[in-house]
Amino acid sequence: MLVGLATWVIVGHSERRRDAGETDELIGRKLGRAVEAGLRPILCVGEQLDERDAGRANDVVARQLAAALAGHQPDTLAAGGLVVAYEPVWAIGTGRNARGADANAMADSIRITIAQLGWDDLAGSVPVLYGGSVTSANIGEFLGEPAIDGALVGGASLKPDEMAGIVARAAVTARARLSQIAAS
Repeated sequence: MLVGLATWVIVGHSERRRDAGETDELIGRKLGRAVEAGLRPILCVGEQLDERDAGRANDVVARQLAAALAGHQPDTLAAGGLVVAYEPVWAIGTGRNARGADANAMADSIRITIAQLGWDDLAGSVPVLYGGSVTSANIGEFLGEPAIDGALVGGASLKPDEMAGIVARAAVTARARLSQIAAS
């Protein structure tokens, strides 16, 4: 339905999991269909507050990844441009914010999980975004982390000044990263 209208598609967003009851397995099927249709998928994973407080954040995200990636070929997903977005549900609209170090640790955990699933090449190349109440005030903290490759911006994208601030900060960070690469 989206072919010709979009090039990217979000799969597994927390609101779809919550409001539409989408399971990890259904999300895996949607992921496959998106790639088959030539859409670039952004696979969202993330834990609820009670799961985080119980120390199960990494386990929850690993389960979501394993179920969504099951049955797919790593080279097909890599060719399809798979992106993973860490979306800590507990940090979305709750007033409780994740820190850059939290997101960075989860991005590392996501890559480790993908490698443990036997997909070493994909683990090293898959971009990992942060997507939990991103604002112009906090984007720098997330983009400054080495394991975070970008942001999945939600509500702030509907506010022109806020989005402009996010884009400006992302540009500064991108230039700094390119300068570091060129210097090495």
